[in-house]
Amino acid sequence: MSNDASSVQSWVPKASEIAREAGARLREFFAQGVETEYKGDVDLVTVADRTAEKLIRSRLSEVFPDHGIYGEEGTRDRLEGEFRWYVDPLDGTTNFAHGFPQFCVSMGLEQRPSGLKPTEDGTLVAGVIYDPLRDELFSAEKGKGAFLNGKPMRTSSIPRLAEALLATGFPSRKRHASPNIHFYQEFTLRSHGVRRAGSAALDLAYVAAGRLEGFWEFNLNPWDTAAGILMIEEAGGRVTDFKGRHFRIDSHEILASNGDIHEELLALFADMFEGRDLAPIPTPAEWAAEREARETAKS
Repeated sequence: MSNDASSVQSWVPKASEIAREAGARLREFFAQGVETEYKGDVDLVTVADRTAEKLIRSRLSEVFPDHGIYGEEGTRDRLEGEFRWYVDPLDGTTNFAHGFPQFCVSMGLEQRPSGLKPTEDGTLVAGVIYDPLRDELFSAEKGKGAFLNGKPMRTSSIPRLAEALLATGFPSRKRHASPNIHFYQEFTLRSHGVRRAGSAALDLAYVAAGRLEGFWEFNLNPWDTAAGILMIEEAGGRVTDFKGRHFRIDSHEILASNGDIHEELLALFADMFEGRDLAPIPTPAEWAAEREARETAKS
């Protein structure tokens, strides 16, 4: 099998089969329940994570023997090659462990031409994200578009932040050190709402599918974002860092949108970082008074 860029169409179907097979195993584990353990103070891992990554590693090695694999649960195979899969076998482990039905398999393929420095990004050329509980397969090919269960998908056409539904996430460890709670407040006040569902890969897929207008998060990893980034770009959206710069695979911040509201999002980030125009936090007494005033106006 040729591994040049023209063969990208052959990658997604095979990767989709693998993602579906791994997803089927996750469904089985989810139905029966699994024991959990901790990678760190609060980072969960289950037998499902490890089983799914082992399966994906085996299948990818069979189908694409020259491709490297960079997995969340420790797989580091053939990374010196031209092609590299970023694999999250179970994105949303905390949800999974608690029986909360929001998790997925995520696989993104990067092409890294000969001579590329380790610090330089290659090109994301294919990606699949599979939600096994809803049987939804999101996929994308470089220059070929983005798809949901085989049908083309596009980002939404919502033009203003005030009308937008957004999503974000919070770290499972050192939450006290994360500034995101402050951004959460500001974005909630200025948008139609913010969701925190616990799977960054699915959040990105939802932006590509037009279910969300935007997503931001701190401190994600390549296996969280590689597939979703390509989907959003192929679906007509935009992905940058918080200052509007080109997003790198190893970036520690991501801002994704339908494209139409991106400049508004960037402007709000700029205000936040400079401490401008921030909404005051009401006291309980102020909140109660405002509520009473609303009720009086209704009557």
